[in-house]
Amino acid sequence: MSYLHQFVFGIYPYIAFAIFILGSLARFEREQYTWKSDSSQVLHRGNLRLGNILFHLGIIGLFFGHLVGLLTPVAVWDALGVTHSFKQAFAMAAGGVMGGLCLLGLLILLHRRLSDPRIRAVTKPGDKVLLLWILITLLLGLSTIFVSAQHMDGHEMVLLMTWAQHIVTFKGDAAAFIVGAHLLFKLHLFMGMTLFVIFPFTRLVHVWSGFASVTYLGRAWQLVRPR
Repeated sequence: MSYLHQFVFGIYPYIAFAIFILGSLARFEREQYTWKSDSSQVLHRGNLRLGNILFHLGIIGLFFGHLVGLLTPVAVWDALGVTHSFKQAFAMAAGGVMGGLCLLGLLILLHRRLSDPRIRAVTKPGDKVLLLWILITLLLGLSTIFVSAQHMDGHEMVLLMTWAQHIVTFKGDAAAFIVGAHLLFKLHLFMGMTLFVIFPFTRLVHVWSGFASVTYLGRAWQLVRPR
């Protein structure tokens, strides 16, 4: 195992997570007026609604799918009687559907943002980098489906799960489990981890507000009285 591999898949995840958390806190503390999605709806609607729905539906499905799929211990799946091959097939199907929805929505949003002169004029360089980064990460993730289809025994999937679970439990041997993983998986992991690094410095910070909106369920009703 090379030092580069150990750094990228054994140390870098913690650096990315630290920047993700501390950067988000610093952004909220110092630049609350920039804590927004910078919607361009007032400039041009077009296919905004369709693109937004497809993109958000797909990316939310991918996020929770990765969360459950990678962090649920293998012993739990075994206890439930779910074979590794079935789990891999289900993950490929669900990931393909959600990834396809996300890709379609992202392409619609990209076309809208880059083809309309008014929206293009207010698009920041950071927005372009972010959208391109998400696109590449998504394409890499979708391409791994074809790699997984060549071996349906679920072995490589279990190694990726073990890597993720060893990372979150702070075990130092995590990187060793994916030394032999396909290059596309490694690139997808690196791009995904780096997305957390750039997260606090982009419009993605509004995702925090989306999760925080759950607190509205516990608030009292707002009474609006007519004059």
